[in-house]
Amino acid sequence: MSATETREKPLSDTGTGKLDGKVAVVTGGTRGIGAAIGRSLAMQGAVVAAGFSSNREKAEAYLADLQQHGAKGSIHQGNVAECGDCERVVSEVIEQHGRVDILVNNAGITNDRPVLKMSAEDWNKVINVNLSGAFYMSKPVLQHMIDRGSGRIVNISSIIGQTGNIGQANYAAAKSGLFGLTMTMAREAAQTLAKQDKLDDHGVGLTVNAVTPGFIETEMIESVPEKVLDAIKKRIPLARFGRPEEIARVVHFLCADASSYITGQVWAVNGGMDM
Repeated sequence: MSATETREKPLSDTGTGKLDGKVAVVTGGTRGIGAAIGRSLAMQGAVVAAGFSSNREKAEAYLADLQQHGAKGSIHQGNVAECGDCERVVSEVIEQHGRVDILVNNAGITNDRPVLKMSAEDWNKVINVNLSGAFYMSKPVLQHMIDRGSGRIVNISSIIGQTGNIGQANYAAAKSGLFGLTMTMAREAAQTLAKQDKLDDHGVGLTVNAVTPGFIETEMIESVPEKVLDAIKKRIPLARFGRPEEIARVVHFLCADASSYITGQVWAVNGGMDM
């Protein structure tokens, strides 16, 4: 398999049930890393509400695959760059499934150009989806989770947010911005629960964390020339690109009840590229 092929593994029929009864919203949830995250959460017993912006046919096929393997789920179309769409999707999920226990802010786009050639439109388009979209989704979900006294929010950032990258000032700024958003929401969630006397030594808790994938075998790197990909691979100590399910594994770990003492953290999954 070439480095640019997207791995779409079938949903396994085995799982440990760590997330039985939980409802998980995954933005950008019907392809690439988002699809893998949804499958992984479903394997652990969660009901998966997958968000998508276009290509309803592919979204419906993804949902059918989940259901064929005994998982429960739904699909929700919207633009995360639009605050109203985000509020509507969150309301839809709560109305349909009764609650939201997990939010994975995964939706992201690229629009690459050097800073000197980057227009305001190029900048705003990426910031609005990759950073503002996470805020727009998180705000109503966070209020719902605070009211219930528990929940998990996981923001999918990128190694580019840590290192920067030529031609990706907008993407790097957005993904770096997720670190500050993650840590601030983690602090505010804990503070608010404490004020409401909802912190419990033995409870599930309300945590907010970030995961930073390195270069992963998804559609996002398909347009990168093979020569460039070979050069990138040489900078990775493990000498390969990551797989979407390797990101998903970390996400479902952070979403488990047993991960209640982990909050405000950034988890790098990049083959050692930034050490």
